[in-house]
Amino acid sequence: MDYDLLHIQGKPYVLLPLHEYRAMVSDDTDNSLPDDVLNALTAKQESPVKILRKFRGYTQQELSDMAGLSRPYLTEIETGKKDGSLRAMKAIAASLQVNLGLLA
Repeated sequence: MDYDLLHIQGKPYVLLPLHEYRAMVSDDTDNSLPDDVLNALTAKQESPVKILRKFRGYTQQELSDMAGLSRPYLTEIETGKKDGSLRAMKAIAASLQVNLGLLA
């Protein structure tokens, strides 16, 4: 298949359909997520933690309890005030049943 090549600020980028991009970067864990959730994650308009937490139907308190974190710390991660330690992000990913890479 042919793809469009774009240059943005002197750097080359390849434009490809979103479903093909997802197929390239997904793993078995991600296949259970619906298209609207995957689209929201790709758009990056909200924190991936928040998107996935809402999709799973958890409150911040429930997710923080499952991940062994304080709710204020989880809030800071969701709002972008803190990046979250590797340990915290692994715990969140496990609690949300997703690959850690989806939270990046």
